[in-house]
Amino acid sequence: MPGMPVKNYGALLAEIKSRVRAAQYTALRAVNRELVGLYWDIGRLIVERQKREAWGRSVVERLAADLRAEFPGVRGFSAQNLWYMRQVYGAYCGSANLQPLVGEIGWAKHILIISRCGEGQEREFYIRMTRKYGWTKAVLALNIEAGTYHKYLRNQTNFDAAVPDKVRQQAKLAVKDEYAFDFLELGEEHSERELESALMRKVGRFLAEMGGAFTFAGSQFRLEIEGQEYFIDILLYHRHLKCLVAVELKVGEFLPEYVGKMQFYLAALDDLVRRPDENPSIGILICKSKKRTIVEYSLRESRKPIGVSTYKLFKALPGELKTQLPSPEQVSLLLEEGLME
Repeated sequence: MPGMPVKNYGALLAEIKSRVRAAQYTALRAVNRELVGLYWDIGRLIVERQKREAWGRSVVERLAADLRAEFPGVRGFSAQNLWYMRQVYGAYCGSANLQPLVGEIGWAKHILIISRCGEGQEREFYIRMTRKYGWTKAVLALNIEAGTYHKYLRNQTNFDAAVPDKVRQQAKLAVKDEYAFDFLELGEEHSERELESALMRKVGRFLAEMGGAFTFAGSQFRLEIEGQEYFIDILLYHRHLKCLVAVELKVGEFLPEYVGKMQFYLAALDDLVRRPDENPSIGILICKSKKRTIVEYSLRESRKPIGVSTYKLFKALPGELKTQLPSPEQVSLLLEEGLME
């Protein structure tokens, strides 16, 4: 009878709800794959016919009108969307990396990537990141605008020497070269404590800017060693790397001695906090500015995995970024191994 207590009913209801949601998600993914597959085929047919018949823009516009007349309740057959179908097919069909990813994200996100990203590896990066972290269209747009691709690929770490092979590429994609803290209400002049407090007031935005795979473990995280107390500014946990991440904030320029202190924190975390099933801890030093050669020398002999980044309170993307990126072969390896499910 409705309303009567039933033993373990709550657990049963929760399990069924979970299964329903899982089925809905699977169905939505299937629908998305089918829709994107349809658009891919239409784009292919248009490209092939244009090559063979030398069709112009007017034929595509006529095709759009006839399809809308034939399928009056079906959206997606505007002339503009047909041109997007042609554009996506033309951009991806010749790429062994991009073509298999076509069905992995929604059509609107493909259009956004095609419209705002100019080359294959950048597009591959945003497709893989969107799939892996479940980015919405709005979040994807924010990351493209912020130049996230460039910021990941030119980051400074010692992970090649200090991180095991099996997680190295993924670890490199856990550290950006620059973080945009434009969501904070801070002026250019501020203390480290003010910066930390502002980040903790908006910890959700902070974690999103860090990359989407982090969870918050504590601020001013206390370590006691030989009767003395030490405090890590922010302690995070990376879900995919399965490791603790110590974050130290510096409102000035990077100094080499910061690396020694971070090594101390990482050694203590590994001995006192890390669980047996977790990977060694990683450190991220976030400074107001840095000189790249000084960072390189400072990290060269460090045995603990550390990355050195900068932060901006206002959106800025230096024009010289593209000249400092890794080679195409290095980028391909990073994307293929670092963003695999």
